[in-house]
Amino acid sequence: MIDTAVTVGFVAVISAMLLALYRLIRGPSAPDRIMAGDTLYINAIALLMLVGIRLASDIFFEAALLIAMMGFVGTVAFSKHVSGRSVIE
Repeated sequence: MIDTAVTVGFVAVISAMLLALYRLIRGPSAPDRIMAGDTLYINAIALLMLVGIRLASDIFFEAALLIAMMGFVGTVAFSKHVSGRSVIE
């Protein structure tokens, strides 16, 4: 049962990543691209969690935590850069 749920999760997350990648490439404005990048790193976290569940390994959960921290900082820095404000205040 869990194998089926993980497989469905893989399909859903990979399709969401493809749609976010499309928005990242074709985004009409910078805020759209920022949100697409944010969505991509959140989907990467979900993908790592699914791989961790499938392989029963704790290392993927730690990698997901690191990606979450770096993604948050990157999104904030890029948003400040696009808005014209100083990144370091």
